[in-house]
Amino acid sequence: MEDICSFKRKMAAHFRMSDLDTLSYYLNIKVRQGKEELMPSQSMYALKLLEQSSMAECKPCVTPMEERLKLMKASTAAKVDATLYQSIIDSLCYLVHMRPNIVFIVGYVSCFI
Repeated sequence: MEDICSFKRKMAAHFRMSDLDTLSYYLNIKVRQGKEELMPSQSMYALKLLEQSSMAECKPCVTPMEERLKLMKASTAAKVDATLYQSIIDSLCYLVHMRPNIVFIVGYVSCFI
């Protein structure tokens, strides 16, 4: 603790700063601090994303994408709001940092922006 306090004093001498005490949120990542570890979580961010995309009531699944799914730009499905779609993909790209199990599908659907 003495080394940490000394470091803070030296930094404060050179930079304008304040000590915010224990870290709780950083870039939309909730951080719980234990005695020996930091536990980051983006669950609130993911819930907000589900609400934004009108998927809050959807059921969870084990795999984030149907197996052997083939998507095409030329589709007979109803048109979607391109701005909303891009916003959701951008948000998912941020979520990937804590959820590596969705990396492939996020990369796959981002090809259709």
